[in-house]
Amino acid sequence: MKVFAGGIATETNTFAPFPTGMADYDVIRPADLETGSTVAGFEQTIRIWNAESAECGWEFVFGLFAFAQPAGVTRRAVYESLRDELLAALESAMPVDIVLLCLHGAMVADGYDDCETDIIARVRDIVGPAATIGVELDLHCDVTAQMIEQTDAIVLFKEYPHTDIGERAFDLFRIIADCAKGKVRPVMALFDCRMIGMYLTPFEPMRSFVDDMTAMEGQNGVLSLSVVHCFPWGDVPTTGTQILAVTDDDHELANRIAEELGRKFFDLRHELQVDSLDMHTALDKALSSPDGPVVVADQADNAGGGAPSDSTFVLRELIHRKAGNAALGMIWDPIAVQTATAAGEGATLDLRLGGKMGPMSGDPLDLSVTVTAIVPDMIQEWPQGNAPPMQCPVGNAVALHCQGIDIVVNSRRSQVFSPQVFSKCGIDPMQRQLLVVKSTQHFYAGFEPIAARIIYMSAPGAVPPHFTEIPYTRVDLRKFPWVDNPFE
Repeated sequence: MKVFAGGIATETNTFAPFPTGMADYDVIRPADLETGSTVAGFEQTIRIWNAESAECGWEFVFGLFAFAQPAGVTRRAVYESLRDELLAALESAMPVDIVLLCLHGAMVADGYDDCETDIIARVRDIVGPAATIGVELDLHCDVTAQMIEQTDAIVLFKEYPHTDIGERAFDLFRIIADCAKGKVRPVMALFDCRMIGMYLTPFEPMRSFVDDMTAMEGQNGVLSLSVVHCFPWGDVPTTGTQILAVTDDDHELANRIAEELGRKFFDLRHELQVDSLDMHTALDKALSSPDGPVVVADQADNAGGGAPSDSTFVLRELIHRKAGNAALGMIWDPIAVQTATAAGEGATLDLRLGGKMGPMSGDPLDLSVTVTAIVPDMIQEWPQGNAPPMQCPVGNAVALHCQGIDIVVNSRRSQVFSPQVFSKCGIDPMQRQLLVVKSTQHFYAGFEPIAARIIYMSAPGAVPPHFTEIPYTRVDLRKFPWVDNPFE
């Protein structure tokens, strides 16, 4: 067997105030894979497929993997250049028996509402009907009927925060390998739950739903089950929550299970809502808490959802409230990092911070700060359950102290995954009463073990967690929460 693998992955916030260009993509090619080069850890899926292919004694050919931090729409020329390079590598590798694609599922480019469907269709045109195609997607994705028609199996992450990326890569490989060997014949079905939402898997009832769904896999012909969460900040017609079922050569079973799970999920719609508090209420609760550290998630300025991560609304409010013993991270401001680095550790200087990317970022803050740490090429670890953590670069970082508040500023836009964002800058998170992290949910795995309390906050920003506030123009809103029961 010959296995070809590759992918292009990013998540597009169509409301973000800046596009995604070629410089935003980290790209690894065959030589990079051999030397151990990393793309924020997301290439681990490719490495798993390489190792599993070797275990089977199969030839493995890697084309290209490109990843960009979520932002606005990818420029057409950028997308087509990366796509065509990937497809050219596939054509050079032909004939192949298996194609494994690591995609995201919510990528939008100029002229392409759904880059993943475009890539998959072109791959199928090249390899023909006999080859087996498998796709791994982020759960914040769209799955289209065209994807189902053109692939043999699609597997999504199950966990949010995404602590199971590697596990799902193994799952997909096993299904596709068995398909190529003729042991199974995967068929797929989708059910539209007629919802848009954000579903946090550590909490009930989502926790039990995922566990029950997982327990069904491997039983009675069920190969894989996934909740397609959707990416709510993509204004494209396909946005919406679905259930994806993969069974062994049983279309009726796949359709039945997808609908049964989908209707069960819909029945939980009110309980699944995330209680994200407005900024003032969230900070009131956090600052009045008797125990610490209290972790407050600044969800709307999450770089992992396409926000700039340079908003100043929360920091301005903390300064106004004279909040002491607090730490906030990370503000993306390469100019501030450069200025503070030039000044050096221990320097006190006047600095204009944040607020540079538009109205969603707020106004810049003019502050007198002391530089308490400078950390070149800082890496934070993203916990991955029982697997080794992913290594996520955040660029150069500095810690600034201002009026009792420690502020971590970085040069490479990234959300907060780990308390290391603070500890590597000499800030002990356990000694702070309040920790504000710019992240929607991926911070949870790293911070839950140390937090006395976690509060989700809806401050102004580019990733508003209250979906009825999103100014959609193209999404069909005959869905919950706009309509309580769209099935009626």
